[in-house]
Amino acid sequence: MTQLTLTPAATRFIGRMLRFSGQPADAGFRLDVTPGGCSGLNAAFTVEAKPGAGESVLDVAGVRLFLTAGSRLLLEGATVDFADTPTQSGLTFVLPNQTPCGCSSSGADAHGHGHAGAPAPGVATVAISAIKRH
Repeated sequence: MTQLTLTPAATRFIGRMLRFSGQPADAGFRLDVTPGGCSGLNAAFTVEAKPGAGESVLDVAGVRLFLTAGSRLLLEGATVDFADTPTQSGLTFVLPNQTPCGCSSSGADAHGHGHAGAPAPGVATVAISAIKRH
């Protein structure tokens, strides 16, 4: 089973997303992480009524996460945080054993996937603009 930690800030953010989504009370937060981008990860998230085919349900800190097999592998041992500062707003992933990259791009790409240059070793970010509505 995937070992994943949510900080209190990430738990509050995800909880608010779930509460205000209009989805049923047992809805989950789909976090889709793929390799790529400057920091080594691209990520997008949605609130869904139920998990998709092949997705696992992971209960962390009182919230339900829906993760694909690839996302589970990429997030193994990660700490998910939420930052809301004048320069950054979104989920931040602190990944074990990841080295920083040398570029400094930020924001979302044409597909709505957030990415950023690693602000610190092993940190990747997904912006709030990566939210997709279904």
